[in-house]
Amino acid sequence: MPRPLKIGITCYPSVGGSGILASALGEELARRGDEVHFIAYERPFRLPAEAPRLFFHPVVINDYELFKYPDYTLPLSVKMAEVTRDYKLDVLHVHYAVPHATAAILARDMLPLGLQPRLVTTLHGTDTTLLGRDPGFAPAIRHALAISDAVTTVSEYLRRETQQILGVTRPIDVIYNFFEPRPPRRSREETRRELGLRDEAMLLHASNLRSPKRIDLLLETVARLRPRGAFKLVILAGASFAPFESEVRRLGLQDHVIVRDKVNHIEDYLQAADLGLFTSELETFGLSILEAMTFACPSLAWRVGGIPEVIEHGVSGILVPFGDIPALAASVENLVADPTRRHEMGLAAQRRARELFSADVIVPRYQSLYHRVCGG
Repeated sequence: MPRPLKIGITCYPSVGGSGILASALGEELARRGDEVHFIAYERPFRLPAEAPRLFFHPVVINDYELFKYPDYTLPLSVKMAEVTRDYKLDVLHVHYAVPHATAAILARDMLPLGLQPRLVTTLHGTDTTLLGRDPGFAPAIRHALAISDAVTTVSEYLRRETQQILGVTRPIDVIYNFFEPRPPRRSREETRRELGLRDEAMLLHASNLRSPKRIDLLLETVARLRPRGAFKLVILAGASFAPFESEVRRLGLQDHVIVRDKVNHIEDYLQAADLGLFTSELETFGLSILEAMTFACPSLAWRVGGIPEVIEHGVSGILVPFGDIPALAASVENLVADPTRRHEMGLAAQRRARELFSADVIVPRYQSLYHRVCGG
């Protein structure tokens, strides 16, 4: 049996798929016997305050007048080097190349050869799809990926995009996201009562509400649904929903949209949902879709990015060409009106989640990768 490892993880701690995945990965690694140290400017969202073999090291960012903008990369690299030295870390696993992999490379260079950890870089999307096209960032990203001991992406789609946009020729491992639900704190019925739901179908959307999530298209789709009394849309918002409230009023959806901000115990709402609805113009994976699948909730989404690797169209959910709002609305109406088909799709989604995207499937792949780069 391979020896337990000491692993440092750095991610963006804000609400978002990469931070949620990194937090869950750290929890699962610690549960399996590895020692995990999170290094970030604040405790990652959903990371437990106390758990065996799980530690958090905050990065202090000073706002010196000397600098026009506060720097994060240098303080992060110093903290990475300190934690690696003090706890004898075997691996630094960073989520996003910039600034995290660049900081890890600098941290490693600060340490003597015998204390230098291996570096694993996981790409989640914007390093490639946004910053990879920017001449001010692309060379730094290419360098970080070339220096890393291993590079992973969360979908085949993102691997192809990384190879094409950044011209990366080195091997890239595809390791999908996973979701391991916690037991809900409330029953489905209790959650639906709290939301004011009776016989209506509960449509669920969960995201950080950033522009690629296309909340405008989400609301336009919901505004087309008939009959309006047959559904309510519940939005689990990772940011303020205030910028979209005027659009809700303009579309006359005040009585049909319910917002809950920064929900930590999402399982309560996942078990209460009937359908997931996602309108991102680009997703490299779609973690919120997987979260819904785990609770036998099928989702409808645009056929973009890595989503077709998560949803099997017509079996575990429905995929529609991007921007075809009438087709998406019609598909929602059909499933709302057909509980039998909805139930069958939900069970297929749940099976797919367990077989392809569970912690028991995915976490050992990361552990195998760590041991590979550590030489045993």
